[in-house]
Parts: sequence; structure tokens; C-alpha cells
Amino acid sequence: MSAPAPSPLAVVDADTLPRQDEVLDPAALAFVAELHRRFTPRRDELLVRRTERRAEIARTSTLDFLPETAAVREDDSWRVAPAPAALDDRRVEITGPTDRKMTINALNSGAKIWLADFEDASAPTWENVITGQLNLMDAYARKVDFTDPVSGKSYALKAAGELATVVTRPRGWHLDERHLRFGDRAVPGALVDFGLYFFHNAKRLVELGKGPYFYLPKTESHLEARLWNDVFVYAQQYLGIPQGTVRATVLIETITAAYEMDEILYELRDHASGLNAGRWDYLFSIVKNFRDGGAKFVLPDRNAVTMTAPFMRAYTELLVRTCHKRGAHAIGGMAAFIPSRRDPEVNKVAFAKVKEDKDREAADGFDGSWVAHPDLVPIAMASFDAVLGERPNQKDRLREDVSVTAADLIAIDSLDAKPTYQGLVGAVQVGIRYIEAWLRGLGAVAIFNLMEDAATAEISRSQIWQWINAGVVFENGETATADLARKIASEELAAIRAEIGETAFTTGMWQQAHDLLLTVALDETYEDFLTLPAYEQLRG
Repeated sequence: MSAPAPSPLAVVDADTLPRQDEVLDPAALAFVAELHRRFTPRRDELLVRRTERRAEIARTSTLDFLPETAAVREDDSWRVAPAPAALDDRRVEITGPTDRKMTINALNSGAKIWLADFEDASAPTWENVITGQLNLMDAYARKVDFTDPVSGKSYALKAAGELATVVTRPRGWHLDERHLRFGDRAVPGALVDFGLYFFHNAKRLVELGKGPYFYLPKTESHLEARLWNDVFVYAQQYLGIPQGTVRATVLIETITAAYEMDEILYELRDHASGLNAGRWDYLFSIVKNFRDGGAKFVLPDRNAVTMTAPFMRAYTELLVRTCHKRGAHAIGGMAAFIPSRRDPEVNKVAFAKVKEDKDREAADGFDGSWVAHPDLVPIAMASFDAVLGERPNQKDRLREDVSVTAADLIAIDSLDAKPTYQGLVGAVQVGIRYIEAWLRGLGAVAIFNLMEDAATAEISRSQIWQWINAGVVFENGETATADLARKIASEELAAIRAEIGETAFTTGMWQQAHDLLLTVALDETYEDFLTLPAYEQLRG
């Protein structure tokens, strides 16, 4: 390969960080610039297509499997590429941001996989973007050990054979990285996160017997999966590593993608590793796409929408069947509970719920599932061990008993639950608390014993918006209105001030978080992603 041309990328509005040049060396920037030149125009076209599709859903209030891709769905002969050894057993996956402490704890957690997150669990400050890349580079070189200067506790990696396999999640297609510009354009965050990680680590990972593995978030169509596939093909060619070295797992966390699971796997078939079933982003996507659809699309409180809700069960069972028919892994949802060090009774109840959830997923045919905390790894592991035994997965369980119609996936009114006043209070409380932390650069936040990420804020503000616009009447007789949301938000802000004290309140971002939540929850025009206006206020 000839030497790359000098990079035309410019770093703007960013303080220079220690060791930044190790990540942003000229060769790496040249690679990211080439990804941007080749693929950003198609990214832009696909974002326009999202808007057009949303307008069509608003007109029809329905979705269906695509007639133009029926041949792909009906062809029983094709399969995705066989899983590499490092991704064959995925029975427990831990998720979290790429700060140094989390990097070590996640790799040491006993989970089979670590989802190293540059997306919903990471607020994209420049420091988080760059140091996250450095931490992963250091981890592969076994130079990530450190001592916490505050606690004095030392953190060190276990032996190589005991470490989780890393699957990195870049940002979604809709987000830009404002600190890297090509001419007058910001480079898409997805290409920055993917490009820097791939360039610096792909060859080393191959030498370690693994590879550059990715989770692809917020995918809305098979055409977006096709774009990622073309990025992978080009990137592997650029570095001179074999085609198919990259492997990708796609999060089916949008309602439109749920109708294109076969097609998404087909587009990525030489690089596909599996599909994942999320919850909060999936519900957020339902609200966003069907916000004009009337009462039958109104969701109850988010905690009332479990994975056993009929329309959620249709989605997860279709995902398992689709994956296994095509030889791909089916990965289940998140156990977000954060164990309490002070209340064993809370832990006892929560651990029982986690076990029940993971038992159900393993029994349904999933090959693995997510947890948010190392203490949950043994619980989830036991659930899947009981079903899998020594087998790495259960892809041979084809779930041919499953039959899901297009209508089943959007039968929201099949759930016998209603929005409650306390649900509105909870959405406001969690929304303010999460957004405040995000604006300070924290993407994974423990709130009320749950690990929350950006998807939490999205479903919270979406439900407030939906209930107000639908004129929901709660069980206490009150109607969801903008004024009621403002009253609850004001009371919550006062409660937080009393809870944490005046100094912590004034040095935080509480008023900004309160104002931003109300803006995206009450504006007549629904903002596609909360993180877009939030990014404009993000420090760093």
C-alpha cells in the first residue's frame, strides 16, 4: 500500500489532550478523511430517506414487510458467514463506556463479550472520544493498568484467556463529530469512531486471534446496513486484511428495522454476526414513527412495557427465528439493575427479576444477553448455562413454531396497561437527572438503582410528548398537559436542589437539563433525537 496523502481533516474547537497525537496521527486522519469522502454523501441521502419514510408512516399509520425485498426473505438458501471462534459463544455480554476503569472492569468481568460503547453510554465530549480510543489501544497492548488517584485502588487486567472479547459500538449515522471537519463539513461520528478504532487496532486484533468487531446502532433500514457493509469492504482493502475479518452485530432498536431483519443480515452477510433486541430505543422509535397514529399507539409507563408484552414478544421471537434461520446469533436485552451495597433486600428482589428475565430469553432461543454490572454476570451466565450446557450457542434451534405478521409488530394496544400520573413524574425525574449528567460528559448514569443511558432519556421525553399530544387522562383524573409537565419539572428541580445542596446544584447543569427536557418534550415539532440539541450544549 502506498503512503497515504497528507490528511485534509482539521481538528477544531478542541483542547489538545495528552497523547492525542497517538490517536490522530496523519495516517489515521487520512483514513478517516477517505471514509468521509467516499461514504458521507450516501449517509446524507439515507438520512433524507428516513425523513421521507417517517412522512409515509404519518400518512398511513402502518408498516409492512417490503414487497421489493420479498425474494431475499423467501430464499431459504443463504446464510451469514460462520462466526469466528471469538464470537461463537456470546452467552453474557456486559456493556459500558470506554473510560479506563470500565475498560479494565468489563474485560475482567467474566462476561464473554464487552460492548465498548462510544454511543448511548458515552456523552461525546472530545475527551471521551479520544481517551476512549486510547484506552482500547492500551488494553490490547496490556498497558491499561492504573491506580485511582482518589481511592488509591489499583486496576489491572487478568490473563489474556480470561478477558472478554471486545465489540465496539460507534455512534449512529445521524450524529456528527463537531471537532473533526473536512472543509466546511463535520465528519459523521460513526466514521470517526469506526475509522480510528479500525485503523489502530484491526491488525493487532487479528494477531491476537480476534478481529475488529462492531455493534451497529440506530439502523433503520437494510440500505443503511448496505452502507456499513461497503465501509467494511473498503476499510479491509485499505489496510490489506482479509475480507470478512470485520464482524458486525446490528441492534434492531428501531421499528422500521424490525420489518427488515432478513434484509439487514443479507446486506451484511459476509460480515454479519447477529442481531440484538433492545427495548428503550425500540419503544422510542415506535413513539417517534407513530406519533400521529392516535390512541392505539399510546404507550403506557415504560416499566409496564416488558419484553412479555404481545408486540414486544412478536419482535423478539421474530428476531430469534430470523437469526437462527440465517446462522446468526440472537442477542437479548439489557439487565440494567445496579446492585445496592446498602440494601440486600432490594438486591434479592432485583436479582430474582434478572434471573426470571434471563431464564426467559435463554428458553426462547436467544444465544446470549446483556447486563450493565459485573455482579449480574454470574446470574445471566447461570441462566444460559442451564440451557446451553457446553454448547457455545443454540443457533440450531430454528423456532419454526414462530409466526409473526406485520400487524403483530405494531399491535401496541394489545398491551393491557395505561399511562399513569406516577409514570409522568418518573419520566420527568429520570429525564432531568440523566440529561444533567450527559451535559457534564457522563453517558452511563446510575439513577434509582438502574444504569441508564441516552435511550432512557429518549423514551422518557418521548412519552411525555406523546401523552400530552394524545390528551391522556391519568387514573387520578388529571390530564397530561404542558402545564402539568412544567409543574412536575419545577417540583423535581426544587427536590434535587434540596437533596444535593446549593453548591452542588449551582455547579451542576440542572437548570439546563430541566430546560432542555421541557424543550424536547413540549415543542410542537418533535425533535428526531434528543442528543442533537443536547450536543450543542455539551461541555468539551
